[in-house]
Amino acid sequence: MKNPLRAALQRGETVTGLILFSGSPMITELAAAAGIDFVIIDMEHSALDFDTCAHVIRAADAAGITPFVRIADVDRTLILKLMNMGAAGIAVSHATRDNCAEALGYARYAPEGGRGACTIVRSAAYAPGDWDAHVRKSNDELMVIPLIEDTATLEDFEAMAAMPGLEVFFIGPTDLSIALGVPHATFDEPKMGAALEKVVAAARKHGKYVMTTIGNKPDPVYGRSVRARGVQAIVLGTDGHLFLDVCRRVNAVKLE
Repeated sequence: MKNPLRAALQRGETVTGLILFSGSPMITELAAAAGIDFVIIDMEHSALDFDTCAHVIRAADAAGITPFVRIADVDRTLILKLMNMGAAGIAVSHATRDNCAEALGYARYAPEGGRGACTIVRSAAYAPGDWDAHVRKSNDELMVIPLIEDTATLEDFEAMAAMPGLEVFFIGPTDLSIALGVPHATFDEPKMGAALEKVVAAARKHGKYVMTTIGNKPDPVYGRSVRARGVQAIVLGTDGHLFLDVCRRVNAVKLE
């Protein structure tokens, strides 16, 4: 398992991603062809199952795009299966320091965690010659990405940003805007803007990175403004939203 996203962020590059609801290997390949750097397979809100997730991860690896999976709950069996499939990491919805520490423990092999060992899995190349090297690489490469979606987590973010093992923090603007009393607001809204500034400042202090989505305003100008405020990883939206937007715009051909 190789995670080029970390290297790109460390080089100071801006990376872009797409959230997948469709579970389509083809969409994954098209995202890679468009120059998108990573996909987040959504197992929180979608109906995707493990088999579909595994096919998307294979397609992502073949196309050279980094696959993550968003999960609704921190569950040992779920995380183990996703790691064994070859996911580069997991995004933890409604993250807290406690559930992120738990997720890190489930995702990493001993001595750093308690991930169960099995050689005949995809992430281990189906019985690697050097198991110790596989363990070291897996523990080094995987990412646990907290989603900042609640006011309590926002208030506690300085402490979360200092946690070892957490490198990228995903501000979930839909849930966070609702929690802040400004439903579906963008980062142009003062409360959302202040939240973004707080997360970016704390992340930078600890040498970490910030991710968010511009799916609620999929516009390059807005995206560049978010990037200028310190966000290095920008999710363009979901495959469903982007497809719907294109269809609506092109379907205007039938209007007078």
